[in-house]
Amino acid sequence: MEKETANREIEILIERYPCLSPLRERLCRCVDMLAESYRRGGKLLVCGNGGSAADSLHIVGELMKGFVLNRRIPQGLQADLMEHYPNEAPYYIQNLQTAFPAISLVSETALMTAYSNDQAADLAMAQQVLGYGRPGDVLLAISTSGNSANTVHAARLARVLGVKVVVLTGQGGGELAALSDILLDVPSRVTYQIQELHLPVYHALCLALERELFD
Repeated sequence: MEKETANREIEILIERYPCLSPLRERLCRCVDMLAESYRRGGKLLVCGNGGSAADSLHIVGELMKGFVLNRRIPQGLQADLMEHYPNEAPYYIQNLQTAFPAISLVSETALMTAYSNDQAADLAMAQQVLGYGRPGDVLLAISTSGNSANTVHAARLARVLGVKVVVLTGQGGGELAALSDILLDVPSRVTYQIQELHLPVYHALCLALERELFD
């Protein structure tokens, strides 16, 4: 039942944005890949530049707390909280939400500036993939052109480490296309139009993933 509900979120996306219909099968595969990673204890790494950096932060915000569902923490954890902190536990249980682990590779300002100054600015995201990435994790690389050097380097490191690569980009996918396990290239070559389509795509992925794992 969860699978059917999750796929319905992709169908709703296509109904609202018919131009994305060529991506239907790849979007469903992306949901499957992310769900499988999370079921096995994996995490999502997200990176991009400029507007895509903002999208990276936005995606993490949707995954690390409830998006549209009330993701109550597991009963076992609730019981443990009651045992250890009986006075505070009701407050924790009422407000804490089950998180899908996700890390934005654009938010560590001190790390990125230090690494860029000391080593190589275009490898700052790759360095974080090296530090965080484990086999079974997923990297979501966002680039409107598909040719952003730092996202390309991050994707290369991910493949070597056994981290799956999803690329969210514009038509054709640029250099990142060849590095992707799943290519989500929206049908435009105009930067702002690509970005306008990226938001409903990743919202649909977050919705479908939440339905798949929590509904």
